[in-house]
Amino acid sequence: MSRGKDQYFPHLMKPIQAKLTELVETFDLLGDWEERYRYVIELGRDLKPLSDVERSQANKVLGCASQVWLVTERMPDGTLVFRGDSDAHIVKGLIAVLLHLVSDQTPAAILEFDAKAGFDRLGLAGHLSAQRSNGLASMVARIRRDAGASAP
Repeated sequence: MSRGKDQYFPHLMKPIQAKLTELVETFDLLGDWEERYRYVIELGRDLKPLSDVERSQANKVLGCASQVWLVTERMPDGTLVFRGDSDAHIVKGLIAVLLHLVSDQTPAAILEFDAKAGFDRLGLAGHLSAQRSNGLASMVARIRRDAGASAP
């Protein structure tokens, strides 16, 4: 989820739908939901931790039962990079999935993306508790708000 070589070769950045298709294929390979949950949790463990300063009230996502923070950075090429963290393992994994899809994208691409449909396609939406679904919706709303504020 870091910029890596994409920072220097923006034409190599994958569209959201291509990233989503890759995740769907990975989820299909995993089989049952226990394996998929483990994979989501593992993705969360790979997130770079936020600093204490970044774990501020301004970066906190309201509407989540768990503690969730999101940091949005606008890159010189106009794309947005998101970083996030949570105190709950599965939520941290959901953040990782969401940020994988929307990071390194233009504000317009983020605003066009139907995150609910994307999570339905992954099969995740039907396997989340009401609290986690509400928290995910709050994260998506925050990302959309930041993308809207960054749009030209």
